[in-house]
Amino acid sequence: MKAVILSVGTEILFGQITNTNTVFLSRELNHLGIDVMYHFTVGDNPVRVKEMIQRAFEECDLVLTTGGLGPTQDDLTKEIACETLHDELVLHEDILEWLKNEVAKRGRKMTENNIKQAYFPSRSVIFANPVGTAPGFALEENGKIIACMPGPPREMTKMFKDHVKPFLQSLSDDVIFYRLVRTIGIGESQLETDLLPLIDNQSDPTLATYAKEGEVTLRIASKRKTLEEAEKAVDEMLEKVKAVSGSYIYSTDDEELADVVCKRLVENNITISCAESCTGGLFAGRLVDYPGISSVFERGFVTYSDDAKEEMLGVGSQTLQKYSAVSEETAREMVLGLQKRTGSRICVAVTGIAGPEGGTEEKPVGLVYTAVSFDGKIEVRKNLFRNIGRNWIRGRSVLAMFHLVYDTLKNENLI
Repeated sequence: MKAVILSVGTEILFGQITNTNTVFLSRELNHLGIDVMYHFTVGDNPVRVKEMIQRAFEECDLVLTTGGLGPTQDDLTKEIACETLHDELVLHEDILEWLKNEVAKRGRKMTENNIKQAYFPSRSVIFANPVGTAPGFALEENGKIIACMPGPPREMTKMFKDHVKPFLQSLSDDVIFYRLVRTIGIGESQLETDLLPLIDNQSDPTLATYAKEGEVTLRIASKRKTLEEAEKAVDEMLEKVKAVSGSYIYSTDDEELADVVCKRLVENNITISCAESCTGGLFAGRLVDYPGISSVFERGFVTYSDDAKEEMLGVGSQTLQKYSAVSEETAREMVLGLQKRTGSRICVAVTGIAGPEGGTEEKPVGLVYTAVSFDGKIEVRKNLFRNIGRNWIRGRSVLAMFHLVYDTLKNENLI
């Protein structure tokens, strides 16, 4: 099945909001084995919306729309979809009663224009909206299907997961099962090269790589008659992938590296403390995102200045003068001082140049040192990240810290 995602809303064209809906839907449809051919964005203009729907159906079987289901005069997606697929709108009394109750719950008064939200094409399948007042729907004619959802991301994602996704799955006799395998420490081109013998011979299951900064995700998918058959095929392919690139895999269930690390720390009751310079507390914040981390996370220091490194961690003034704050020697003394002050089994530290200023030819922006101490054993890594923005470098440095902790746990057979 080929699909088009049509975003309706003048505010998107004007750049007043970020269109996160398209990213979410593209990912979800890909997982369902539905090929997304185009992304269209159109303003609240009925002529243009109809033109986009007609154009989409020239090549594709499925159109997913977001936006234009509200009560105001410029919310016309439902009316246009109904007209394009030659149906008529009818009042659904049950939806009207539900709508009245929802409006009352919000302490608002039901207005005349709210009633239009209870009208739907006569042949449509209606999708409930538990977090808003605009239900969605799907309508089909001659094998062409349009599924219309509200624009607010919170409403759209809930409706898609609960209703639209099962509806789309019901259209196929086959079942799709997939795993998202997360890797770190290898680039996309190298991973694809290593897996080429598997990729070149693939038919089902299929392999596809997706890169993001510092990591590569591998999608293994199978389409079979039963879920059991598809799952078995994927797991058999996963074993082949592990035989080639298993040393780089940190999750076979689409987990974030930080969550994998935190889970192992909690499960093994391994205490951790951190000292951060260039990241300014981002690593500690990511630790705290994990529920239950309080059982092992002891403390975090933000030692941004040289004075802070000396006073809070015991970094030597001579070390700072001779090697500077961004050096292997300083990182080593940071993590050593942290271990002495906290007694945590794992201590991790970072110091670097996030920019945009402060870099030199010898020590450019993006130079970052990460250090870890585990039961007194210390390792320091030098990282040279691309200079593409201060916040990007800081975020990449946090990932490097988690990578170092992950490798340390793995080397101790704790992962």
